[in-house]
Amino acid sequence: MEIILKEDIIGLGFKNEIVNVKAGYGRNYLIPYGKGVIASESAKKQLAEDLKQKAVKLAKIKAEAEAMAEKLNAVHLTISTKVSATGQIYGSVNNLHVAEELAKLGLEINRKIIVLKDVKEVGSYVALVKLHKDVTANVAFDVVAEGANAEASAAEEA
Repeated sequence: MEIILKEDIIGLGFKNEIVNVKAGYGRNYLIPYGKGVIASESAKKQLAEDLKQKAVKLAKIKAEAEAMAEKLNAVHLTISTKVSATGQIYGSVNNLHVAEELAKLGLEINRKIIVLKDVKEVGSYVALVKLHKDVTANVAFDVVAEGANAEASAAEEA
């Protein structure tokens, strides 16, 4: 008996996959519990159409993610924070700080998709932004002492 699965079933198959099962298993378990439907010709045509439409939507989403990745790869941030005399940061710089700096530039990124290691010293770092399962962007940023930014810009003006 051919069944189109409506959800992932361990040991049997994945969602929207056509599988062969014994008649009793399909009739008594999969169909009544909504885990699958009989793979008739019309159901197969419907499945093919749904997969085609889903592929178009996924391609559009991936293209948008790639465009955003190009913007993010070109960005270089400067994050100022309180620093001790030895160069240690009070606390740490995390994904929230990176997201706030990106928001100041007009790039709204969810902080939960930004991945970076603990930043506890002044220096240059790279944050990984996972925009899509196949698309990631690298955002370079410098961590500087608070007040060093103002001193550096004043020195440049002089």
